[in-house]
Amino acid sequence: MNQDRRDRLRDAAIAVLAEAGGRGLTHRAVDAAATVPTGTAKNYFPTRDALLRGAAERCAEQYRALAAALAGTGPGPADAAQLATLLAGLLRDVAGPGRPRVLAYLELRAEAARRPWLAALLDPVAASDFTAFAHLLAAAGLPAGPQSARALTLALHGAIPHLLTGAPATLAAAGLDDLDRFARDLLASVCEGANR
Repeated sequence: MNQDRRDRLRDAAIAVLAEAGGRGLTHRAVDAAATVPTGTAKNYFPTRDALLRGAAERCAEQYRALAAALAGTGPGPADAAQLATLLAGLLRDVAGPGRPRVLAYLELRAEAARRPWLAALLDPVAASDFTAFAHLLAAAGLPAGPQSARALTLALHGAIPHLLTGAPATLAAAGLDDLDRFARDLLASVCEGANR
């Protein structure tokens, strides 16, 4: 099996999920997005579930690569200001270059509500955020207990759908029209809540 072609098909499946949603994910649509002969996706991923698995695995690989790049080789953000900058950057990625990946991931999460095997495949990706944000809070010298990590992670996850839809009134109401301010305010709120 040609791994480059397989990866190209998995990337195409992500593009299809981002563009057309779960209902649009077909072998034919993936072939078209990958610009390969009709039937190629079916040869690599014989069923729709196999296509979903391939897309989920690719999303997980991309997520791990992004997390590794953000972690870098250093100890992490040295203070709250650096962490706020990193969080604002993550949110900008969601609304910008990472948008297709995140849309595809959310479509996969919706499919996972009806497919326990897919939920199990995606679970480590979502669960790892709690640990990662606890690490970042600790590196920045902020309260990093489970409650703080949960509050930060769930608030960031809750912001994602609003960033993806980009509705101006909602973005303004949520404070997401200024991502730098949003990240600073979120950290202040998380830290204040931990100190109560």
